[in-house]
Amino acid sequence: MENTIVEDTSYHGKKPIGKRLATYFRNIPHRFCAFFKRLGGKFAAIPKRIARRAEYVRKAPKAVKASMCLPGLGQIMQKQIVKGIIFLLLFAAYVVYMVLLGGKAMYNFFSLGVIPPNPWLGIKGDNSVMMMLLGILAFIITGFYLAVHFANIRDAKRTHDYVARGNKTPNFIQSLGSMFDKYFYVTALVLPIVGVFVFNILPIIFMIFLAFTDYGGNIVSTGALVSLIGFDNFAMLFSMGGLLGSTFIKILGWNILWAVMSTFLNYFGGLGIALLLNKKIVKGKKIWRAFPVLAYAVPGFITLLAFKFMFSNLGPINYYIELFGGTGKMFFGIDSKWSARLIGWLVNAWLSVPSSMLLATGILANLNPDLYEAAKIDGASAWKQFIKITLPFVIFATTPVLIGQFMGNFNNFGVFFFLRGGIYVDGYFLASDTDLLINWLYNLSIDNNYYSLGAAISIIIFVIASVISIIVYVKSPSYSKEDMYR
Repeated sequence: MENTIVEDTSYHGKKPIGKRLATYFRNIPHRFCAFFKRLGGKFAAIPKRIARRAEYVRKAPKAVKASMCLPGLGQIMQKQIVKGIIFLLLFAAYVVYMVLLGGKAMYNFFSLGVIPPNPWLGIKGDNSVMMMLLGILAFIITGFYLAVHFANIRDAKRTHDYVARGNKTPNFIQSLGSMFDKYFYVTALVLPIVGVFVFNILPIIFMIFLAFTDYGGNIVSTGALVSLIGFDNFAMLFSMGGLLGSTFIKILGWNILWAVMSTFLNYFGGLGIALLLNKKIVKGKKIWRAFPVLAYAVPGFITLLAFKFMFSNLGPINYYIELFGGTGKMFFGIDSKWSARLIGWLVNAWLSVPSSMLLATGILANLNPDLYEAAKIDGASAWKQFIKITLPFVIFATTPVLIGQFMGNFNNFGVFFFLRGGIYVDGYFLASDTDLLINWLYNLSIDNNYYSLGAAISIIIFVIASVISIIVYVKSPSYSKEDMYR
C-alpha cells in the first residue's frame, strides 16, 4: 500500500519578523539574478520584434504603406480626401515648427548655450534655462506628432480592413461621427492629455533635468551659462562631511518622524472622537460634532496665525504663565526646538482631526452591530472588539485616505512656515530644526536662488513619499484582503 502525503494547509500565522527579514535578505542575490535574466530575455527578443515589424510593413496594403511614408496619403488613396488633407496639414505644421523653432530648440537643449553674457560689452548671451525648457517642449511636441502619425497609420489600416469586408468607404461625416460615438473616449481625452503634458509633465521633466545642473547662486543673478554636473547635487545632499549633507540628513529624519506622528495623531484622534460620539450615552451629539467642523471650516492659515499669536512672547499663553507667577517662555525662539515641534503637532491635529472624525463617523455607521453582539456573547472586552472588529474595518475602508494624509503631512508646508518661518538655526544650512524638506526646498530655491538643489530635493521627496505610500498600500488589507471585506 502506497504512502500518501497529506499537505498541511492550516494557517499557522506569520513567521517571526527576524526569520522573515533573514529570508528576504537571503533571497536578494536570487532576485537580482532573476531580474537581469528577465532583462536579458527582453533584449534578446528585440531582433524578433524588429523582424515581425519588418514583415508587417512588407505585407501591409499599399494605402497603409503610403500613410507610413506620407501622412494622409493613404486616406487620400482610399478616397477620404478631407481626412487625408487634415493629416497632411498636421505633418506640414510639424515640419514648419521643426525647421523654424523645434530643431534649434533640440540642439540648444544639449548645448545649453555657448555665448556667455557680458554686460560691459552689451552682450546679452544665451539663456540656458529657457533653452532647456524649449528643448523639453520640442521633444514633447515631437512625441505628440509621433502619436498622431501612428494614429494616421492605424486609421489607414482600419479603413482598408473595413472596405475589404465589402463595406463602402466611410465619408468624412461618418468618420467624424465615429469620433463622437465609437471612439468618443479618445476624443474626450485629447484636450485633458494635452493640458496634463503642458501644465504638469513639462514642469516635472524640467525640474528633473534642473536637478542635474548647477543652476543657482551667482548663475541666477548674473545670467551665466548653466552646465550639466551629473549627480553632484545629490552627492552633496547625501554627503555627511559638509553642512549641506548633515542638514539634509537631519531634516529628512525629522520629516519622517513628523509625517508618521502627525498621521497617527490625526487619524486616531478623529477615530477616537467618532467612537466617543457614536456611544448612545452621549447627549447632544449634533452640537459636539459641530465644534470640530467649525474648527475645520476656518481657513488654515488664519488658524496658524492665531496659534502663532497665542504662543508668542506677548501672547495670552505667556500672559497667564506670568500671571500665576511663572516665567514667560520662547515657544518659537531659536533654541525652542521641541516646544515648537510639539506645538506644530498640536496645531496640525487641530486642523486635521475634524476631517478624520467625519470620515470615521460615516464608516462606523455602516458597521454591522451584530458583530459586536456576537463578540460580547463570546466574552470579548471592549478593547478586543476595537482591535478585532472596528479597527480592521475602518483601516480597510480608509487606507487610501490614510496614505493621502501621510503624503499631505510629509509635504505640509504651511504649519512651520506660518508658525516659525524665517528662522535659521546654527548647524543647519539655511534652515531651522523644525523645517521640513518642503520648507527647506522653499528656503533654498525661492529665498536663496539654489534652484538645482531645490530640484534635487523635490526628486528625493517624490521618491521617498511614493515608495512609502506604495509599500503601505500593498501591505494593507485594502490591497491584500479585498475579498474578505466585500
